[in-house]
Amino acid sequence: MIRRSIPLIISAILITGCAFEKKEHLIICPGKSSVTSALFSLRLNSQNIVPVKANGDCRLRYYVEDSKKPRSENFSIKLYLKPFNDIYLQGDKTLIPRAFVLGSNENEFWLAIKPKEISKYWWGRWSEQDSVYGFIINPKTLLEGLGISEIDIEQDWSLSNEGPFDILTRRDYGKITKKIYIYSCDYRIRKIEYFDPDENVTASVEMSKYKEISEGFFMPSIMEITTNTQDDPISIALNLKSIKPAESKEVENALFYRRAPRGFKQVYRVVGGEWIEQSE
Repeated sequence: MIRRSIPLIISAILITGCAFEKKEHLIICPGKSSVTSALFSLRLNSQNIVPVKANGDCRLRYYVEDSKKPRSENFSIKLYLKPFNDIYLQGDKTLIPRAFVLGSNENEFWLAIKPKEISKYWWGRWSEQDSVYGFIINPKTLLEGLGISEIDIEQDWSLSNEGPFDILTRRDYGKITKKIYIYSCDYRIRKIEYFDPDENVTASVEMSKYKEISEGFFMPSIMEITTNTQDDPISIALNLKSIKPAESKEVENALFYRRAPRGFKQVYRVVGGEWIEQSE
């Protein structure tokens, strides 16, 4: 059985956040003069990346099947990152430890959700995914929003300026697939938009309240994601109250190892953007 929409929506639960505070006022500063200069400035931050641990809160609004009103849930979260592919995000609720787990390593990614309304597990191999479309909501989106992923300077980028932002636009085969909005005054990313093959915005991630984690490396403590699907819009909030460099023992490989799905009502595997229902 193949499905698209539900896993994309539910994956959004884990991948970002919503502003718990008022958005900052941005003044206008001169932007970069070329694509090369803009990309180089972004890469400076990634050169200083270190393993990270964090905790905080997550608030989400979502729809379940046959429901006309959104539901809202709060989680306490733990986050571990190891550059450049490893991520572990755990959300806990009272009496439901590991209510959700999102993970990724160099080869695989996975998402497990326990609340009885969902009780689902999704996983896939990066080598089986489409490089152009199908990566809208997944662990790589979270890594990118947190400033952990590397930016490929060899791709087709163009640069424009709009108010306080430099805007980097990426195209694949002539079509827009991504826009990155960079605040010209500090050159930190404030927003990323993702586009489908028809150049419609399918998801966006907004970041604010950056903190310096180690010398020259900054991460946002507030993230906001919205999905533009017609049937099941999602709004999620991620508020990282503590972000610190992690010792190597705190980001051991065991965190980033995918465990076999057991006890879930439904299990899906993604191949080329298609979610295929399978037995455990």
